[in-house]
Amino acid sequence: MDRNLAMEVVRVTEMAAIASARLMGRGTKNESDQAAVDAMRRAFDALPIDGTVVIGEGERDEAPMLYIGERVGKMGPGTPPVDIALDPLEGTNLCAFGRPGAISVVAIANRGHLLNAPDTYMEKLVVGPRAVGSIDLSKSPTENLKNIAKAMKRQVNELTVVILDRDRHAELIKEVRLAGARVRLIEDGDVAGGVASCFEDSGVDVLMGTGGAPEGVITAAAVRSVGGEMHGRLRPRNEQEAQRATKMGADVNKIYTAEELARGEVMFAATGVTTGDFLKGVRFYAGGCETHSVVMRSKTGTVRYITATHNLNKKPV
Repeated sequence: MDRNLAMEVVRVTEMAAIASARLMGRGTKNESDQAAVDAMRRAFDALPIDGTVVIGEGERDEAPMLYIGERVGKMGPGTPPVDIALDPLEGTNLCAFGRPGAISVVAIANRGHLLNAPDTYMEKLVVGPRAVGSIDLSKSPTENLKNIAKAMKRQVNELTVVILDRDRHAELIKEVRLAGARVRLIEDGDVAGGVASCFEDSGVDVLMGTGGAPEGVITAAAVRSVGGEMHGRLRPRNEQEAQRATKMGADVNKIYTAEELARGEVMFAATGVTTGDFLKGVRFYAGGCETHSVVMRSKTGTVRYITATHNLNKKPV
């Protein structure tokens, strides 16, 4: 994939972030999400790719656009065939109620290189570059925390673990606290939490817990781009989900690595909607706005932060 494509992809996340940020704090999560979807779909029309959405807004009968299998991009001679994993607004409730951490995100890989993850749960364990080689999802949270601390040359009580605040995580939270680590509970947005664990200045060292499997693939693309490590295991909620995962080619018993979830060269772009651990949110001013984004490529390990000002009189969203 052309390296310039990464800079084009960020335009897509910027437009989605601006559109949803206009509705921030109004308590209307569906409207915020739809605004992000509409803006992202329009932005894809200008992108020089032959893209197929493999992780998106749902099945075709559930979503009018950016559905799984939809073809997007400005297709033409020589445009690269790519697979796309996206979430126009990760953290719909965060945006709707003005809480931190909502982002717009896109990951791109060569055709056939992103796991076609079913719409079920995935158990996840994510760390940054300093802890690579220290995690094993088959081990207990306590064992993992001890090994992560050792790899990072810290004490367990100096680690911060981000976990989705869900009833299903009650025992996990209890064990992490008993192990001595600090816990940061988040309401939504475990893609942002997983990515934040890969950046030392975010204040987050580890992501643990169960979240969406599609979001796990997006997280894996980011983790690969910055040299972190991730393990993921599907956790179907019922037999129907387990059968569907198997039909899609996924193994419900396998512990996947980031390299298996997002293979080959991958690109990742995200724009903040509301200010979080590693991205600032959209800031509006008279006639324009400012966005803060990150763009990453696994091939080079380059991470670019982009602060952009947008003249909304010339480029309405």
